[in-house]
Amino acid sequence: MIKFILSVIIILALIGGAIQFVSTVESWALVVNKEAALNSVQTGAMTVWEFFKGLISEADQIKGVDLVVEK
Repeated sequence: MIKFILSVIIILALIGGAIQFVSTVESWALVVNKEAALNSVQTGAMTVWEFFKGLISEADQIKGVDLVVEK
């Protein structure tokens, strides 16, 4: 579970542009901007929360669906 949470945080930071790839002729490195990483994770988490909140609220509005179980 911890690996999953850390993976989500890293993916959100990558998407938000908090991690940059810098290369020179002699070497290459990944540079992490801590402020951008925090902002990216917070924004991504709020986006995911709003998405699921919208799905739950729309589920109550579905009408005209009949579930019939026949044996």
